[in-house]
Amino acid sequence: MKPITALSLLAAAVALTACQSDRAPRELPPVRQQQTGVDGAWVDPNGIVSTFASGTFTTRTTDTNQLLASGTYIKTSPTLVEINMTSLVRNTQSKVNCALVSQSQLNCTTAEGAQFSLARRA
Repeated sequence: MKPITALSLLAAAVALTACQSDRAPRELPPVRQQQTGVDGAWVDPNGIVSTFASGTFTTRTTDTNQLLASGTYIKTSPTLVEINMTSLVRNTQSKVNCALVSQSQLNCTTAEGAQFSLARRA
């Protein structure tokens, strides 16, 4: 074998080993999937938590987890939700319409015209 050929092969082998590393592959952070729609937990400015799950709606206190209201909801469009609920505190039934204005904010209006907002709970 000619010395130039041997040196060329040796240089190629050194170059290839320089590309390898003993380090383990770097782990990527987990992908945080953003929730869509209204399913999940939402909180009002007073800290009351409302939960939407598969057509069922509940509202509970954060301190004692006491059930304040329950009912059902339907999605009338991708961004509009109609809630039919019973208040266990007032012993009344009411209808609330909510608009999903962003993935983290839900603006609601009661049948009586009162308005409130809910923020998605992280």
